[in-house]
Amino acid sequence: MIKYGILLFLKGMAMGAANVIPGVSGGTIAFITGIYEKFIDSLKAIDLKALRYLFKLEFRQFGRHINFSFLFILGLGILASLFSLGKLLDYLFAEFPVNVWSFFFGLIAVSIYSVGRTIKKWSFITVLWFIIGTGVAVSLALLNPASENSSTIYLLLCGVVAMASMILPGLSGSFVLILMGNYQLIMLRAVPNAQLDILIPVLLGSILGFLILSRVISFFLHRFHDQSISLLTGFILGSLLIIWPWKRENYLLDEMGNLILRNQEPVVTGYEWFIPSLTSPTFIAILLALAGVFVVLLIERTAVKR
Repeated sequence: MIKYGILLFLKGMAMGAANVIPGVSGGTIAFITGIYEKFIDSLKAIDLKALRYLFKLEFRQFGRHINFSFLFILGLGILASLFSLGKLLDYLFAEFPVNVWSFFFGLIAVSIYSVGRTIKKWSFITVLWFIIGTGVAVSLALLNPASENSSTIYLLLCGVVAMASMILPGLSGSFVLILMGNYQLIMLRAVPNAQLDILIPVLLGSILGFLILSRVISFFLHRFHDQSISLLTGFILGSLLIIWPWKRENYLLDEMGNLILRNQEPVVTGYEWFIPSLTSPTFIAILLALAGVFVVLLIERTAVKR
């Protein structure tokens, strides 16, 4: 039980670290570490029945109903990572961006094969859903950002989509908000200045997205397991386009053409990809990508032994 708790805590730390990596979601890490279905089912269990247990102070039933120990340990890992590994990754991305991208590229690339093997039977339908998932993720990487829209309905939709990107593997919440045109409005103006007329619709949309999507994803994972896994695997494959180490970044600009900064860093809106020349730094990056592959294979081997 102690070993299980430590392992789950470390998976939570990995999910938290993913949140500071542009183009990577915590859902991706949950997926490749084998806890995604349990994570979604636990989120789905936060319902009216759980609230009734809570209001009646029936804490044991509440904890059992929502799998509290699982969510608690995972949440601790996520928080610990955000306050520790987050700063380390920020530094590494600033100083060694290609090397860090390479490591995560290898880690996620080999995970596509590892996760794809859990599909019980490949068929025309599962291949089709895999292609659809890949196409959606690639399209998101290539889209140009929309213009800003502060209407209440659109802000609700931003909240729903942002929550979807946090739950679904391969989608980055901040990147999706940039594509929808409201990243600057929500993250750079509304959040720091506590603009409730902007934040309340987004929060309501996030709650709505959480309540609906956790149930929808859980339903499809249990009723259409192979199709769902193939779709999510496609999402992860398509997200490799954003994680590709050798790319030039396009930045978010204001009306005057000046860089828009968040935490003293420019906000990325898109990428221009290229093939690197075979130099010593390139070989080092390739070795780090292979190290990422090795980490996943080691985790998989350990899981098989357990």
